[in-house]
Amino acid sequence: MQNDRIDGELYRSMVRSGAANLYRNVAVVNELNVFPVPDGDTGDNMFLTIRAGTEAAEADQEMNLSVVAEKIATGMLLGARGNSGVILSRIFSGISKGLNGSESASVRVIGKAFEDSIEEAYSAVSKPVDGTILSVYRDSVRYANAQLSDESTMDSYFKDFIRELHASLDRTPELLDVLKEAGVVDSGAAGLVYIAEGMKKALDGEEVTAAIAKNENAAAPTDFSAFTEDSELTYGYCTELLLRLQTKKCEEHPFSLNALTDYLNSVGNSVVAFNEGTIVKVHVHTMKPGDVMSHCQQYGEFLKLKIENMNLQHNETIGHEDEDAQPKVKFHKKYGIVTVANGEGLKKLFKELGADEVIEGGQSMNPSAEDFLRAFKNLNADHILVLPNNSNVVATAKQAQGLFKAVPVYVLNTRTIGEGYGVLSSMNTALPTVEEVLAEAEEAIDSTVTGFVSKATRNSFMNGVEVREGDYIGFTNDDIRVDDKDRESAAAMLLEKLDASDYDIILLIRGAEASEAEADALKTRVENEYPDAEVFLIEGLQPVYDYIMILE
Repeated sequence: MQNDRIDGELYRSMVRSGAANLYRNVAVVNELNVFPVPDGDTGDNMFLTIRAGTEAAEADQEMNLSVVAEKIATGMLLGARGNSGVILSRIFSGISKGLNGSESASVRVIGKAFEDSIEEAYSAVSKPVDGTILSVYRDSVRYANAQLSDESTMDSYFKDFIRELHASLDRTPELLDVLKEAGVVDSGAAGLVYIAEGMKKALDGEEVTAAIAKNENAAAPTDFSAFTEDSELTYGYCTELLLRLQTKKCEEHPFSLNALTDYLNSVGNSVVAFNEGTIVKVHVHTMKPGDVMSHCQQYGEFLKLKIENMNLQHNETIGHEDEDAQPKVKFHKKYGIVTVANGEGLKKLFKELGADEVIEGGQSMNPSAEDFLRAFKNLNADHILVLPNNSNVVATAKQAQGLFKAVPVYVLNTRTIGEGYGVLSSMNTALPTVEEVLAEAEEAIDSTVTGFVSKATRNSFMNGVEVREGDYIGFTNDDIRVDDKDRESAAAMLLEKLDASDYDIILLIRGAEASEAEADALKTRVENEYPDAEVFLIEGLQPVYDYIMILE
């Protein structure tokens, strides 16, 4: 099947097919994990990101390529998870910008849009590295574009693009020693290959399909009896809209995101407002949604509207809570703190340390940009401090930071649970300025060491340590330090490698797979080996990591 041009319908089909093909191979991508522990989630993150884009574009049968591409890009922007997901969302955002104003596109326009998206993708990473999804995408686009001629077709272009994707993917171990040592190719780049192959299938008229589960965040049916003819509206309306800015209207009423945000704050609260190109996303809690819509309509026309009675939401929530549960009242404060944790014990610990919002997530379960935005809008604060606590979550947090305009958001570079704990346990929000608060937090990050113990999922040789499948490995940052058949011994050996005797406090956080008795025995052993340190045992119940050890 030959296609000389790509329109909105075909592009939507191609991206949907790419998502389905990735979904079929998610497990393969997840297994391309440098570390031999069960934390590979690149495939999941990339799929959830691209699925958010396809869902955003399925609402209507729009044929205009520019509109469809923008919907997909915006959906992926909000749904982005993990480093690879964020980069993938930026690739499609760049493609969308390159297709702006195009009802359909020729092969040269597609090639130019792909080329333009390279810079957009690279902007998502502060220190780009060759041998990753970034360089694989760059090399493949430039190879395919170099082959363009007057005889080129969509078919020949995508064949060239995919041919170089495979070749560049195969080269990734030669560019990154960590990949070569682990004997794998880059997982994010592999995910991109599956997406591109699925897109090519749809281009050929053979769209890939898969039985994909519905979004787990889908809302339950509403109980309208919770708001009767005698009820009084006290909580207002949760109002969300997507607005397309219109050139003629903006000539008469010039659009300013800051001015819109100021207006929304004057008529409501929990404001989220941002724009991606000519699409504006608004969320506000207000008693008069009609006024909000009238104000916004002076700039453009609505693509999507959602208004929900918050009394219904409140009553439904109360109906499912324990009778002893206390209502959550968000008092105004200077600093609101959002953090990320996985495991009931860890989430409770961070709440006790002062976190206002704890987002469920971490290794193997990265939250989306929209999860962060949801947490931000729940706060009533002048400044929001974000602790991602995972190196694969930092980029998503920063993406959400760029989208939230109501108050300043600061993403701290906490890349482990230990660093997040160190910041929260020492944070002094009484300091005169936010700069001083952030500087003290950075000192806490630098002075905290975090070690992890987990079961190895495969044989490997890293950092001079021979790892055997089924053994327990101890590691910190990107370095495997020990391997042992016994979990307690692996933890004790790791503490020795980390020079635990140099620290005053040792926290042992028990994971879901370690028993209470075993953890008590480890605590006793550590107390005997480090008599000058205070040793604390915390029931974290986190997955993946049998023990997390924090040294301060």
